[in-house]
Amino acid sequence: MVTRPFVCLLIDDKQRVVVKNGKDSLDICRVVYGMGQTSGGWVRIDRDNAVEAILRYADAGLNSFDWLIYVYHLMWDYSNSGYLDALKHLTDLKEEGKIKTIALTNFDTERLQKILENGIPVVSNQVQHSIIDMRPQQKMAELCQLTGVKLITYGTVMGGLLSEKFLDTNLTIPFAGPPLNTPSLQKYKRMVDAWGGWNLFQILLQTLKRVASKHGVSIPTVAVRYILDQKAVAGSMVGVRLGLAEHIKDTNAIFSLVLDEEDVSSILEVSQKGKDLMKIIGDCGDEYRRL
Repeated sequence: MVTRPFVCLLIDDKQRVVVKNGKDSLDICRVVYGMGQTSGGWVRIDRDNAVEAILRYADAGLNSFDWLIYVYHLMWDYSNSGYLDALKHLTDLKEEGKIKTIALTNFDTERLQKILENGIPVVSNQVQHSIIDMRPQQKMAELCQLTGVKLITYGTVMGGLLSEKFLDTNLTIPFAGPPLNTPSLQKYKRMVDAWGGWNLFQILLQTLKRVASKHGVSIPTVAVRYILDQKAVAGSMVGVRLGLAEHIKDTNAIFSLVLDEEDVSSILEVSQKGKDLMKIIGDCGDEYRRL
């Protein structure tokens, strides 16, 4: 097993994290705004007011955005070992000062270990992780704890499914509930179906609502906080709809929220009634490689 001198430091008021590898470091807010969805294929944004919306987030201290400063290396087909060559070239570029740090997206545990054994100074792996998708807490988190690599999660609020909007709705009846009108909602609805179905998901939402009401926050706030508290998780990405919907207050509430033992137990009691997605889908990122 490879171990590396990585350090993850929490600074200031629990809002930021520094992921370090030797002299290299990446300082981010623990909630990162995913900008890939603003391309037009995923969600709508108000292009006339998008820049002003970004500045409002930044002024609130939420200044980490998944733009070109955070580009992650991914690989769809592991039968092609060229990803190691690509990562070695990226390492050369880093040593030349042309890029700051090297991070991955959707690599599984086996390949992450192989990458580290080849001396690639990876600081993080971006993976899908939510209350119903706890796959990263199996093999991946163990390796990350041993090596210091950190997880940056996405899909943590499941495109919006983990919210009050979908509480007490019945999607089995046409037009009875909110429309699944984005690729993210459609994708994560399939995850719900694989995990345990809409009825069990409603029980989970009801449980999350009770926890949220107890603390005076929203369901998404509880969902993100729960994942930020998991092993090896440095930060969590949430999508934005610039100029159309803003959740600055909810996001800031994440940093002050403390889930107690009763909260965690009630969430676990429901989430563990679902199926183990590791057995159904496979390790991190396998949901894409099985397409």
